[in-house]
Amino acid sequence: MSKKIVIIGSGMMGSALAFPAFENGNEVHLVGSPLDREIIDACKKTNQHPKFEIPFPVGVQYHQLEEWKEVVKGADFVIGGISSFGVDWFLENILMELDPKTPVLSVTKGLINLEDGTLISYPEYWKRALAAKGINREICAIGGPCTSYELVFHDQTEVAFCGYETEVIKMMKEAMQTSYYHISITNDVEGLESAVALKNGYALAVAMTIGLVNRNLGADAGLHYNSQAAAFYQAVKEMRYLLEIQKASRDCENIGIGDLYVTVYGGRTRKVGILLGEGKTYQEAMDILAGVTLESLVVSRRVYKAVVRKAELGQTDLSLFPMLKHAADVLDNGKDAELPWEDFTFDQTK
Repeated sequence: MSKKIVIIGSGMMGSALAFPAFENGNEVHLVGSPLDREIIDACKKTNQHPKFEIPFPVGVQYHQLEEWKEVVKGADFVIGGISSFGVDWFLENILMELDPKTPVLSVTKGLINLEDGTLISYPEYWKRALAAKGINREICAIGGPCTSYELVFHDQTEVAFCGYETEVIKMMKEAMQTSYYHISITNDVEGLESAVALKNGYALAVAMTIGLVNRNLGADAGLHYNSQAAAFYQAVKEMRYLLEIQKASRDCENIGIGDLYVTVYGGRTRKVGILLGEGKTYQEAMDILAGVTLESLVVSRRVYKAVVRKAELGQTDLSLFPMLKHAADVLDNGKDAELPWEDFTFDQTK
């Protein structure tokens, strides 16, 4: 049965979801955030997102933010398409005002670190903030290895929808799945959201190895896979330690590893990692990438702070996370990007 789906936030991932949503026979509305006015104007004029190479399906409808309350009437569910920098804006301006009976599906990846080192997902953060205002709401979320531009090109894509209300995520899956957009479903919200957020700092570190090859052998040296594979192995090892702390299911853990792969090879984090590996300082890399949203760096710092705090409380061993520590030192302490390779080795002899 056709659904009415309203996407709030016309960044690349939120906008990309308009393709499977509309092509599965639904009524789809794309609403811009306060930062998206020019994007919505362009969509109205050309039926194409300024950063996409192909147009939207004919029939997707576009709206500026001030129209959202009218547009959302009768919606079967809302997709939150904002970046992690808009988490509080989405809470205060949308979730606080939206009918609690209207389901919400978030594409925003990230974690919040609490004072005791606990990491919570954005759905949990929103749920707690809404409960403090007397609003009872569960927020569903999407996680998995998916870049927006490849979804627009209809590349075969596997993701998961998570939520505590099983019938709601089943409804969302039925509305969104297509011949190229394949959806698993899980009630493990914290596990899935942790898995797809934790990989950010690790993708950064793996991408540094690409820049290091450029620095040491020249930009024409081509791709060298030994160092990438070694870094990838260590990244997976540390992610698994963290996901044990988060009590993630094995399937969610595996989705996080898949997301690590696509982020290393197709994400914005790759760009900054390569620049750091080439010898650029953090500020130089930021200047070169001016205008690029780098949510991954925020997550990396939060996760490291959480691990340090848990180590202080005797709840984990900081020596288990040499790659995470290295990424934090490169970002914030001016350390050279050359990875601490020997720290990644192990001795299992008796």
